[in-house]
Amino acid sequence: MPKNAPESSSLVGAEYEVEIGPVAHGGHCIARTDEGRVLFVRHALPGERVVARVTEGDETSRFLRADAVTVLDASKDRIPAPCPYAGPGRCGGCDWQHAKPGAQRRLKGEVVAEQLHRLAGLTPEEAGWDGTVVPAEGDKLPAGEVPQWRTRVQYAVDAAGRAGLRRHRSHEVEPIDHCVIAAEGVSELGVEKREWPGMASVEAIAATGSQDRQVILTPRPGARLPLVELDKPVSVLRVEEKDGGVHRVHGRPFVRERADDRTYRVGNGGFWQVHPKAADTLVRAVMQGLLPRKGDTALDLYCGVGLFAGALADRVGDKGAVLGIESGKRAVEDARHNLQGFDRVRIEQGKVDQVLPRTGITEVDLIVLDPPRAGAGKQVVRHLAALGARRIAYVACDPAALARDLAYFRESGYKPRTLRAFDLFPMTHHVECVAILEPAGKGA
Repeated sequence: MPKNAPESSSLVGAEYEVEIGPVAHGGHCIARTDEGRVLFVRHALPGERVVARVTEGDETSRFLRADAVTVLDASKDRIPAPCPYAGPGRCGGCDWQHAKPGAQRRLKGEVVAEQLHRLAGLTPEEAGWDGTVVPAEGDKLPAGEVPQWRTRVQYAVDAAGRAGLRRHRSHEVEPIDHCVIAAEGVSELGVEKREWPGMASVEAIAATGSQDRQVILTPRPGARLPLVELDKPVSVLRVEEKDGGVHRVHGRPFVRERADDRTYRVGNGGFWQVHPKAADTLVRAVMQGLLPRKGDTALDLYCGVGLFAGALADRVGDKGAVLGIESGKRAVEDARHNLQGFDRVRIEQGKVDQVLPRTGITEVDLIVLDPPRAGAGKQVVRHLAALGARRIAYVACDPAALARDLAYFRESGYKPRTLRAFDLFPMTHHVECVAILEPAGKGA
């Protein structure tokens, strides 16, 4: 029986002494109690023996969530967390502060391999993957040192107006005076030093390749904006209560990001890769996998502000053509602005599954897709496979969604040629993958 077991059916607060098993997708490891209950345990590492305190679940739950509150037998991969706000019940932004950098990458590799096997029936060899997760340039640091990579940080604000980060699976705010993984351009704004009365959140953005800095304020209902005086020049935007739109208060409504020797405008807090090396890393992996030729026709799906469309347009030349599809209105405006120098690039707004059939396109040479975390899904995959592309590049921020879609591609006649995994989110459980697919009948 657990220690400190509550009287009700809730098991929150109950403690179990357990042996920690393998890592699981989501930043935790799996353990079982003596009674056979499954625990998803954070702040633990495989092979450790810990006291795990339940944070979610009751007698009827299929599994319980828990934190390792006491480590009885530590892994050789364990280190003291470099961040003072990491640990059970504290900030939920990082998952692996307590693991050596190399161990973090091995854990992420194990998660990718497990998802490929379970959801796609693929071994690493069958996926064309060497099993490694590669750090971004400059991120290979000794244990105890943390790369300052997060160029976009969304601070939550508590009732007292203090900026912080949310605790794991909670709306509670952990006030902080510094985030160790924040990029220098974010830290130098000094968001944590001042109070934010009436604000629900403050997002800080430090562009890569320019000095553009931006904060996006989300007020609580009925609250007025404070006068924003930070330690560096900054543009200010606000999220409107009525429609959720983002509107300029002062300064530019966009930041200028730099990748693949091109400048991209990203407006109103729109999507851009968070790690300063991520955009270049992913473009390089995609282009090395696709090997575009002059005159190729290509699709860039879920294209955002046009990162991959721009890279493709550069490489397919004046006789090639690129179509980008993106659902976000402001992102489409930015993509059209960013790629206005290319006559044979077209950007369409709408959901991929709705817009693509309306284009009338029946064949293409190359496809890039960078879908949201949920993946592309069976319908989109089937449509893409029917276009007969020579190669398809799939950029994935979630290995489970990638594996599911790889299974759909296999059903539709495409197989992975190569797969690469990148550690673009150090200290967290997130991992970015690039899979290059080709028709299954094609020889290696």
